[in-house]
Amino acid sequence: MVPASARLPQVPRLVSRESYVVVHAPRQTGKTTTLGALAAELTAGGQYAALLTSCEPGRAWGDDVGAATRAILDRTRADAEAALPPQLRPPRWPDASDASDGGLLGAALAAWSQACPRPLVLFLDEIDALTGRTLISVLGQLRSGAGRRPAAFPAALALCGLRDLRDLRDYKVAAGGDPSRLGGPSPFNIVVRSLRLGDFTAEEVRGLYGQHTAETGQVFTPDAVSRVMELTAGQPWLVNALAAEIVDEMAVPYIEPVTADHVNEAKERLIRARATHLDSLADKLNEPRVRVIIEPVLAGTEPTTDPPADDVQYARDLGLLAQTSPVRIANPIYREVVARILTDPVLEFSSDAPKARAFVLPDGRLDIPGLIEQFAAFWRANGDILTARQVYHEAAPHLVLMAYLQRVVNGGGYVDREYGVGRGRIDLLIRWPHPGPDGKPALQREAFELKARAGGAADPLPTGLAQLDGYLDRLGLDHGTLVIFDRRPAAKPIAERTSITTTLSLAGRTITLLRA
Repeated sequence: MVPASARLPQVPRLVSRESYVVVHAPRQTGKTTTLGALAAELTAGGQYAALLTSCEPGRAWGDDVGAATRAILDRTRADAEAALPPQLRPPRWPDASDASDGGLLGAALAAWSQACPRPLVLFLDEIDALTGRTLISVLGQLRSGAGRRPAAFPAALALCGLRDLRDLRDYKVAAGGDPSRLGGPSPFNIVVRSLRLGDFTAEEVRGLYGQHTAETGQVFTPDAVSRVMELTAGQPWLVNALAAEIVDEMAVPYIEPVTADHVNEAKERLIRARATHLDSLADKLNEPRVRVIIEPVLAGTEPTTDPPADDVQYARDLGLLAQTSPVRIANPIYREVVARILTDPVLEFSSDAPKARAFVLPDGRLDIPGLIEQFAAFWRANGDILTARQVYHEAAPHLVLMAYLQRVVNGGGYVDREYGVGRGRIDLLIRWPHPGPDGKPALQREAFELKARAGGAADPLPTGLAQLDGYLDRLGLDHGTLVIFDRRPAAKPIAERTSITTTLSLAGRTITLLRA
């Protein structure tokens, strides 16, 4: 465990000031774990009765305020009985004769605050599970009761969820209204702070893995920790999942140190397994407000129109995007997952899609010229149909080629991807392990650069060659492949315009040029 007090150090001070706050963070970043630990610490300190409970049981009841409130209060009582000593638990909740459906939550919290010998501190998790009238009612009752704290209402309170409830537009959407017609302050304007639970720092990852070392003797090498940070950017679920994969599933013996190679293997296993967290993240890719952000990132282009700032913030709140500019996928693992999720279905119904390991030569290397030639034939026959099927239309040709390459290397190699808004290209690197001439393990590396030519744009060949030179410089390679997809409305049919030639880059490298 990373200590809860280190992740949200402001909370004890805000509690002492009887503050109402919002805590928000993407899924699987440790909100519930951290707040549960903080509540236990506050209660154990002897000054407060602190409890973490959830609004999730109210989700099923929609706009039925009474049923939703009773479900939340049932959960609160059960959590209190599990976490608090008897003298701090709530009394009998008011019933219909004591309070209306719209006042039941406020009456219950007032009764508990008055009966409790200590100031009550409440962490309400999953507040964004509530919608419509129920959300309006809950927030309204909390706002109305806040003036009676601490004697007759919770002294301090945190609303916890995926998004910042102080965001007026999102509150109104959740409440079923029209954000364009709202004026005035937020219906829940008593919140004094909004706290975002951040990703782990490198120091926190070292400390977390150090606890494993102290318990088992197994060391995570500095290179392994650095690789974890590079792949995850400190995303808590990924940090834990990589370590769990190495220790539990790969079962690296405790007498062996965990190396960067172990981390790389664990990353591939996680992506292939498509864990629930990664799948739930990928589900968001089909939402229009997410697609308008992610599509230009995938295509490496600038957006045709500036997306609403709230849509960008929404993608950041989901955890898909990094928290800082420029707009980019949050970490390399998510970057790979997004690409694979979108490319996996592309070739499902193509009878002439390649088989895994279809281009392996007798010496174990990949036949890259043969692969490119066969892709060109595949593109001539299927390009129009496959691109027309893609929801991510702007990035459709890139997705088809990435799917083709991924299908070829599955089970034997890797496709590394670099893409982002405004890059003007996608860079791909195939890594293919094979036996060397001396029988020792060797690694074949093949670089591809993908570009698109839009209507009215000049031929991107000169720019593409210069960019590919830079990529090859970084990789230390003397050859590469440049793929230019012609997206102009007046372009010749795919069957006529698709061709393969060879050219030289400005640095004198031999470049295979595929125009498609």
